[in-house]
Amino acid sequence: MKYIRQLGIILLFSLAGDVCHGLLPFPIPASIYGMVLLLLALTCKLVKVEDVKQTGDFLVSLLPLLFMVPAVGLMACWEQIQSEILKMILLIAVTTVLTFGVSGLLTKLFHKGGEQDG
Repeated sequence: MKYIRQLGIILLFSLAGDVCHGLLPFPIPASIYGMVLLLLALTCKLVKVEDVKQTGDFLVSLLPLLFMVPAVGLMACWEQIQSEILKMILLIAVTTVLTFGVSGLLTKLFHKGGEQDG
């Protein structure tokens, strides 16, 4: 019963994300709205981590399965993408480094903000 309740909470925030996506004119996916709303609820202590942790961990453990279909699709289209593979690898490398950099800077910024309270 605990898992059904936890899944219900997660699905409720997913539904809220769908509503936000339908109402707001921004090109942001509904899943992002839902995750941000859940993050805000966790941060404001409206939802406790224990209320979603076990089901969330289970769903995260299933993520590798979701990447299998796109990987098979890439293999099926190999002849079409083969001529562009170096560009793709370069693009992936650059965006990965940028993502790491921005994530690190944001983490550092937020960490400094938390130290001012002490």
